Order: sequence, then structure tokens, then C-alpha cells
Amino acid sequence: MVLVVLILVTALTLLVTYYIYKRRGLPPGPWGLPIIGFLPWLDPIAPYLTLTKLSKKYGSIYGLSLGNVYAVVLTDPKIIKSLFSNDSTTGRAPLYLTHGIMKGYGLICAEGELWREQRRFVHNCIRQFGGSKIGPQRTKMEKLIMTHANEFVNYIGNSGEDTALDPLEPLRHSLGSAINLFVFGISWSRNDDIWIWLQEIQEEGTKHIGVAGPLNFLPFLRFLPKYQRTMKFLLDGKHKTHELYQKIIDEQVGDLDSDKSATNILQAFLLEKTRKSEEIVNRFYNDQQFYHLLADLFGAGLDTTLTTLRWYLMYLAKNKSIQENIRSEINDVLQGRPPTLEDMPHLPLLEASICEAQRIRPVVPVGIPHGTMAELVIEGYRIPKGTMIVPLQWAMHMNEEVWNDPEKFDPYRFLDDEGKVVKNAHFMPFQIGKRMCVGDELARMILFLFVTTIIQNFSFVLENEEVDFSGECGITLTPKSHKIKFSKIMK
Repeated sequence: MVLVVLILVTALTLLVTYYIYKRRGLPPGPWGLPIIGFLPWLDPIAPYLTLTKLSKKYGSIYGLSLGNVYAVVLTDPKIIKSLFSNDSTTGRAPLYLTHGIMKGYGLICAEGELWREQRRFVHNCIRQFGGSKIGPQRTKMEKLIMTHANEFVNYIGNSGEDTALDPLEPLRHSLGSAINLFVFGISWSRNDDIWIWLQEIQEEGTKHIGVAGPLNFLPFLRFLPKYQRTMKFLLDGKHKTHELYQKIIDEQVGDLDSDKSATNILQAFLLEKTRKSEEIVNRFYNDQQFYHLLADLFGAGLDTTLTTLRWYLMYLAKNKSIQENIRSEINDVLQGRPPTLEDMPHLPLLEASICEAQRIRPVVPVGIPHGTMAELVIEGYRIPKGTMIVPLQWAMHMNEEVWNDPEKFDPYRFLDDEGKVVKNAHFMPFQIGKRMCVGDELARMILFLFVTTIIQNFSFVLENEEVDFSGECGITLTPKSHKIKFSKIMK
């Protein structure tokens, strides 16, 4: 018995000594258990709240072990800006679901040369198709967005006077149809079985692949029945969507003309393959990369913008006086005509209200984690290679020292004394640095045209004032089910 106790004490001493040595020079942070680290104390429903609470105890930079992943959490925008401009932090966090399932393909999970090549390609496509601040195709993109914004308005208007509904499905169809045309060059009718399935699998997938999911940090859990079901769902969904993408590709290959410009991402990728050497195609433009890139652009483009629109409508439905002030601004400037992108600078309260919706309910409250590709030093602390870097948006967007009464929806906090839009450094809806959202300007265009068109046409309130605004967190923080009552404005 004494021998057993001595062995246990010795083992524990060695473990503690090793842990202390390994943490030498690292940022401060909470201790965790062997193997599982701090995971038992991380709120699986709202991990951003746990991480924000820790930031108040340990400061704007701290570290913690999450299973087999060491993570450093940042809440200072200056540190984040400096760090994310460094090539060493352009990697992706070593999460099992993203690395184990996505295999480093696509844009979101890609690293190194693949990421640089594909980001360049996507950036050029977005600019070519009009999703940038300037360019000859900007008007064409405006027309595409407005067509689907009006489709949403018509659907709501035809649903009956003073209709109360959850705007999720009609918004997802209208916005998703625009993104489908942009990415695939096709769209589906509202009741099409393929389109319904794509929406369902996208929604379920975002719930399963959460940054706080234990399977991300403890890969051995995949052998347990519960997590085997999760893995099966994700892998089956991936394979089926890739099969669908190949059918769409096959349909468009026959119509592709190398003498003409591409009109969507899918065509652009196919044309790019014809211009590259066999070596480059095998490395950067192979079939697996193609499928994952299409999935990333469709999924990320739809989910993030859709979620922002849903939060925006919820908060304006709750704050009727702010809604009326925005409508008055729109009416004064537009005088009854449809909005154009040229109107954006002349509607500061509207822009401020979009910023406030992005601040108060950041779509990715933990940010998009990066991975360090080499050991580096932050504020005097050693950050090992392979560390997950978390730019904690929730902590920055809800910082009481920066934002007065942060849980209050107040667009005026983004306006100066002259009524011009001002943005605080702590406001980071599209992140920052070399891996910031490549479609940020396109997202701004969509948000502006959709919300302006909706506010022009409808007055809206929550059907139930007791709506829960806490949200549900998967990859993104989405509103819980709710209904909004839309009343058509007579012109």
C-alpha cells in the first residue's frame, strides 16, 4: 500500500513539474486537469462567456489548455492587429473537426501556400463580380442583391396584412438565392428539394462544428457512440454536398467558353484551371479543393450575413423609436425611390444601426481562431508553434469600459457630434489582419441594401416582447426562434 502511494505521489510530482516547465514563459491563465485541461469548466453552450470572465481575471492576454490544444485568448485590439499582420499567425487552429474532416482544404481551413493562392483567387473573383468599393461591375452586383431583397419584401407582403412570422426561412431563401448565383451560377425555387436539403444540412452542420465542441480537442472521443454519430452526420453531409457540386460543375463545363469572362465563382475556378500548369492545378486547383472552396463560400457567405440580418431585425423590432428614426432618415434621402449603393454615405444612422447589431451580437463571438505556424513572442510571453489564437470578439464588443451599457441597443454610440459614423478599435465584426473576412465589402453591400429595402416597406415589431436575446452558439451565435409582425407601409 505504501509503495502504491509513493508511486502515485512520484507520478503526480513529475506531472506537476513537467506542467510547470512546459508553461514557463507562457501567458498567465487557469490551471487544468491532465489530458482534458480546462475543458470541464468551459461552458459548452456559451463558451465566449467563460472566456470573457477569464479575461477579467487574467487580463487581455492569457493562455489555457483545452484538451490537446494550447490556446491563447486576446481581448486587446492593438495586440490582435499587430499579431494578425504577422505571417506566423496565418495558420488555422489545430481543431480536430476542421483539420480531421476538412483536411486543410477550402479557404477557411487552408494554410500556407494553398491559403495564399486561394485567397488571391477569391479576392480577385469578388472584385471582378462587383463585390468591392469600386469597379465597373459594382452596379451589376447591386442589381443582383436588390432583386433578392425585393423578393423577400414581396414574399412578406403577400403573406397577409400584419403577418407575424419567423423571418429565418424567407430571409435564408432570398439571401441564399443571391449567394447561389454568385457562387454556383444557379439558384433553386423556394420549394425545391435540393435547396431545402442544402439549407437543412448547412444549419445542422453549423451547430455540430462549434469551437467549444470537445471533439475538437479530444480526438479519441470519436470512438464513442455519441460522437461517432456526429462524425457520421458531418462526413455523410460533406460527401453528399460534394456529389451535388460535381453535378453542378458537370452541367456548367459544357457551357464554359474560355474566350468569355466567368460570371460566378464556379466558372472562374474552372477557367483558372485551364490557365495554370499541371503542377499548380494538382496543388491548388484539384477536385477536393474545389468542393471545399465552394462549400466555404456558400456556407460562410450565407450563414454570417443571414445571422446578422436576423439580429438586426430583432433589435429594430424591439426598439420601435430607433426604427422610426432610421425610416425618417431613409425617406428624407431617398424620397420614395429604391436604394442604391451610392446612398450608403448619406444614411449614417442606418449604417450606425448595422454596426450596433454587429457589435451587440457578434456573429462569431469567439472570433475565428488562428494557429501559430512558428513560435513567437507576444507582450513578452512565449507562444509555441501550433497554438490556437482566439481573438475574443465578445469581450471586445461588450467591454463596459469601452461601451457604456453594452447590452443596450444604441446605434448613436457609432455617431459623433456631427452625425458622422465613427468606429471604435474594439469593434471588429470582420476581424482584422491578413486573414480578415475576404468578403467584408460584399457583406456590407448586402446588409445595406436588404435592411434599407425592408425598412422602406415595412414597420415591424416583435410578436412577443419576452423574446430571449441570448442566442444559440454553434460556429455562429444565432437568434433563437421568434416571430416578427410586419405591417406594410402605405406609399
